[in-house]
Amino acid sequence: MPTARVLRAYITTGLLFMLVPGTFLGVVNLLQVSSRESVGLVSSAWLQAHGHAQVFGWIGSFILGIGFYSLTQQHAGAPVRTRAAWTCWALWTLGVSLRWIANVYDWQWRALLPLSAALELVAFLIFVSSVAGHRPTGETSRGLDLWIRVVISAVIGFGATLIVNLVTSVMLAWQGESAALPHLVDQRFLVLIAWGFLAPFIWGFSTKWLPVFLGLAPLRPAWLVSAMAINVLGVLLTMAGLGGPATWCFVAGAVGVAFAIRIFEPAALMPKTRGVHAAFPVFVRIAYVWLVIAAALGAAAARWDVSGGIWGASRHAFTVGFVSVMVFSIGQRVLPAFASAGLLWSPRLMAWTLTLLVAGCTLRVSSEILAYQHYAMWAWSVLPVSAIVEMTAFTVFAANLLVSVYRS
Repeated sequence: MPTARVLRAYITTGLLFMLVPGTFLGVVNLLQVSSRESVGLVSSAWLQAHGHAQVFGWIGSFILGIGFYSLTQQHAGAPVRTRAAWTCWALWTLGVSLRWIANVYDWQWRALLPLSAALELVAFLIFVSSVAGHRPTGETSRGLDLWIRVVISAVIGFGATLIVNLVTSVMLAWQGESAALPHLVDQRFLVLIAWGFLAPFIWGFSTKWLPVFLGLAPLRPAWLVSAMAINVLGVLLTMAGLGGPATWCFVAGAVGVAFAIRIFEPAALMPKTRGVHAAFPVFVRIAYVWLVIAAALGAAAARWDVSGGIWGASRHAFTVGFVSVMVFSIGQRVLPAFASAGLLWSPRLMAWTLTLLVAGCTLRVSSEILAYQHYAMWAWSVLPVSAIVEMTAFTVFAANLLVSVYRS
């Protein structure tokens, strides 16, 4: 089936980026940090290569693949959209790969950085043009559901990150001294990625899927709109150089979204856990706990961080505790059905991967604060343990998902 083949290609590519350029390089970076007891002695280009592979190579590939799958399910224009999906996949994969090569090998980076950024942006524009040409039967722009509007805001954030990526890559190639973004530019770029792109995507699909999957009570629309507005304000403040006040916007936005979707309230209906582990609702709620922790640590970092430890812990709580736990939970719930019309291969492995991921994230966040801030020297030896635990979780997750989507 063409639609399933497209989705499988994006899923497989995303998992490959997650495992090798992303997770493996992240483990190598953390081992170096631990052995040298300083993040400042590790290559910034390598750190940024790890982050780019995880965000754009893994999560970005998943988002594009699911988006094209949804479009090509429509009968009208499906062959055209399938060709667009394959073109987008080729450009996107090449762009992310070239960025990783430029950062890690420092080879022809002045040419490869702008080229990779341009390829990623062109792939995104192909995706957006396909989305823009799609209109479900009988639906008008005024009739768009709230969750779709939230996702549209995330698509805008996605595009903004790619435009900023292109601009900074060109500037770096023109006058930079290395393939790594300057620290201040990188910090603001990370905020745009996290709170302007990733968070709204997850919030939008949480609004769509979690009331069904977890049996939640009806959404509080006004709270969701207010939380989104506050979150956007935080992103704009960060871009304007007002990072301190922005962190409190992210705290308010995270708490507001959790309240709006009633994630921490008792379920109104029985959760739908067919085909996945029965603990699925628990881990989704844990992900939102990590979201609030990430925002709170960001506010704490703006006030007390002296060595990057609290900032790093905040980012890890967000990317692994929130984003990765949500992808592990929701991805294993929906992707096998999309790609192979089947169920997850092993619900038990799903529980193990999520348990390991949460445990590894807990070790990493706590030890990063203690070690980097020089509160406890023994915490440096805990960092490699957290890396190995998380790498195990990512590897088993990839295996479970690949078997699920390729079995007939």
